[in-house]
Amino acid sequence: MSRQVTAKDITPSQTVGPFFGYALPFAGGGDIAPVGDPRTVTLHGHVLDGEGRPVPDALLEFWQASPEGSRAGAPGSMRRDPVTGAALGRHGVDFTGFGRVAVDADGHYTLRTLPPPADAPYLGIVVFARGLLHHLHTRAYLPGHEDDSLLRGLPADRRATLLAVRERDSVHRFDIRLQGDPGKETVFLEFR
Repeated sequence: MSRQVTAKDITPSQTVGPFFGYALPFAGGGDIAPVGDPRTVTLHGHVLDGEGRPVPDALLEFWQASPEGSRAGAPGSMRRDPVTGAALGRHGVDFTGFGRVAVDADGHYTLRTLPPPADAPYLGIVVFARGLLHHLHTRAYLPGHEDDSLLRGLPADRRATLLAVRERDSVHRFDIRLQGDPGKETVFLEFR
């Protein structure tokens, strides 16, 4: 027998963040690509609020398939100090498919990665920030991947919020706007 859920049955969410620097970010968190790989691309930008001001305490997680299409990543790429056990960061050899980056005081982040494959032509991004009741999911598409089915289903102004802008060879800008006019606020995805 089923029963109807009422407002008193719902547990409120807690806001996300602020984040403590010793707990979640780690050294090399934005270095998904192996050191020296010639295919490396840089994605950078700002996390902005509805007024266009930087959000200085956001934390971003990036998930993507390898250029060959594998979604397995490289577990065990983290190094630890053999004496203290403290995280030293990535060893820089394997493509991990995962990155975690805290923004700086100006809301800026930088990620070094490899281009995603044609069958999954995006970087999945999860945004954590103060004032959010739940983390947000979005995608960044590098130039040349505009034919994805998700993008085709969006109006042109909304589609533009998911497209990284090429600044120069291998460097792309992708700003994340948490609120704002529909043509400026980043498209966020809902997972059920």
